[in-house]
Amino acid sequence: MAFVERLLGQREEVDIEHFLNNLDAEDVSEYSDAEALVKPITLMEEEDAKVIAEEIRKGNIILANIVDLSKRNVSKLRELIGKIKVLVDEVDGDIARVSQERILITPAKIKIVKRRA
Repeated sequence: MAFVERLLGQREEVDIEHFLNNLDAEDVSEYSDAEALVKPITLMEEEDAKVIAEEIRKGNIILANIVDLSKRNVSKLRELIGKIKVLVDEVDGDIARVSQERILITPAKIKIVKRRA
């Protein structure tokens, strides 16, 4: 039993504050063997919509932050989401609002269940 106690006793202490502060600092190259990535993107302007379109064509899933644009310019937000929706329909992907602040955009053959629990 001393062996098991030594194994269990040698747990490394995790600094939660450090871990949470460095979540965004991960290197994307660590995921080179992944078939698809889930990428957070802030939707603010036309260029962001183009980046989202490019990522969807690559087969990645996008979690788009829309909170700033929804506060500043709702009509621009509708316009950009409309353009993204057209692309999503073309590639047989999906799009759904998952919260007041985020929309989820998926590539071909990935559908979102859109029912409320």
